[in-house]
Amino acid sequence: MKIMVNEIAVISGKGGTGKSTLLLSMIPYFEKIVIADCDVDAPDLKILLSEEITKEEEFIGFKRPVIDYAKCRYCGLCYEKCNFDAITETIEVKKGLCEGCGVCDYVCPSGAITMVDHPIGKIYQRRTIFGSMIDARLVPGEESSGKLVSEVRKRSKEVALTEKAETILIDGSPGIACNVISTISGVSKALIVTEPTLSGIHDLKRVLSLSEMFSVEAKIIINKYDLNLDMVEEIEKYCKEQNIDIILKIPFEKKIVESISNLKIPSTCDIPFFESSEWLKFIEYIQK
Repeated sequence: MKIMVNEIAVISGKGGTGKSTLLLSMIPYFEKIVIADCDVDAPDLKILLSEEITKEEEFIGFKRPVIDYAKCRYCGLCYEKCNFDAITETIEVKKGLCEGCGVCDYVCPSGAITMVDHPIGKIYQRRTIFGSMIDARLVPGEESSGKLVSEVRKRSKEVALTEKAETILIDGSPGIACNVISTISGVSKALIVTEPTLSGIHDLKRVLSLSEMFSVEAKIIINKYDLNLDMVEEIEKYCKEQNIDIILKIPFEKKIVESISNLKIPSTCDIPFFESSEWLKFIEYIQK
């Protein structure tokens, strides 16, 4: 019998909306979960959650050419055929431009080029009091973050099946790039966190378009809604026109900020909002 795992991704069109804070606050309401931090450029859930690293390994993103100059005839074929200008006229590899396509290795008449594994980051499995967590760290300046996110999700599913977890909570990267596409592809639902600002609504529209493109059920959460009620009305109007539900409005609360600063999960602290009917109704929705 195939076990179905409920995958919930929390994403946002821009950074700083409170995406990770919301996901952290959701975690204590689940009994059997795996947590996936797919923000591989800046993973931060481990700061509050991680107790122990149980597994660590390098992730190979692609292969890069290594030139054996003892064999090289300096014929220039690799330089001529590289579409990414990653090889110079003096037959040196520009690592920042190389896409690992391997055409240089293919055309080299003297066998002087070898494609070797190139690690772009590390993947970690951690133990937390709530369950296992999978996260990764992309090496600064490296590309292929989408591949790394896909691997985090793959490992999360494997761990969920092994541990018989019913839910995977996914903290995504902000924005609409390939790492976000890898985050939301195939999830049960996406929770989009926005804020009542001009940039907030602009980026909300972009990430909603992305969710629609990949046929992902999306719901909206407005964080710090009481800081700009006029802008909230604009967001509500837009969502109504698009037939998209706003399922939660979170007020600005200094105690939430203080709890994070003290390395505590906000929903476990004495904060009235997390006892409100609005919050409990939201929790009931995500547990379905």
